[in-house]
Amino acid sequence: MRLHHEVAGSGPDVVLLHSSVVDLRQWDPQWEALTEQFRVVRLDFRGHGQSPIDLEAYTNADDVVDVMEQVGMENARIVGSSFGGRVALELATMFPSRVERLVLLCPGPAQLLPVSEALQKFDDEETAFLDADQLDQAVALNVETWLGPDASAEVRERVAAMQRHNFDVQFAAPEEAGPQPVKIDLAAITAPSYVLGGAHDVDHFVNVANHLIETLPNAHGEILDWAGHLPNLERPQEVTELLLRELA
Repeated sequence: MRLHHEVAGSGPDVVLLHSSVVDLRQWDPQWEALTEQFRVVRLDFRGHGQSPIDLEAYTNADDVVDVMEQVGMENARIVGSSFGGRVALELATMFPSRVERLVLLCPGPAQLLPVSEALQKFDDEETAFLDADQLDQAVALNVETWLGPDASAEVRERVAAMQRHNFDVQFAAPEEAGPQPVKIDLAAITAPSYVLGGAHDVDHFVNVANHLIETLPNAHGEILDWAGHLPNLERPQEVTELLLRELA
């Protein structure tokens, strides 16, 4: 299956992996600046944006490699946000030669640590809304949970529209559809890694960020005191400058 993707720019290769709440448009605020210095590809994971989902067996890491091969990228600097950070770690586990560097923004491999009460509460509330076909309430819950206090009203509207579309795509898919599980092996990931967390994020993901900073063999990172779960949308210019620094 060919995933929807976009590629632009010239220079060292960079791959942008989006959060599960949104789609490749998450990177709109950074796109122009990054493509001035790098050759950048961004993609829609299956079940997001313009990439449908079907019953074909797959892993998201395999899908990323497939897109890289389509655009002629042997390896790249991988930027992953939230769920995209999880996929970046899966990619580094399964295909280490493909990953030159990792930049992880509030990465989302929830299975690395016991689920916190706050994350479990969110999961239960979202599931209840979805089971009751209350998609607008589920969208509102996601926007409130995953955007920090600095997110503008316009950003909140854009995230809500992307999340609602993702729900529509996912509900149209066969019930059994979904990626194959991948066990992340942190000890085997030796690529230089930068991990960012947000102090206003759900506590579980702050804990995951700190765990990755401490555990990945070649990592450094920080917790931004102003950030929620999607900092590149909350303070776009600051995160653009951060990405340019860490990808250089």
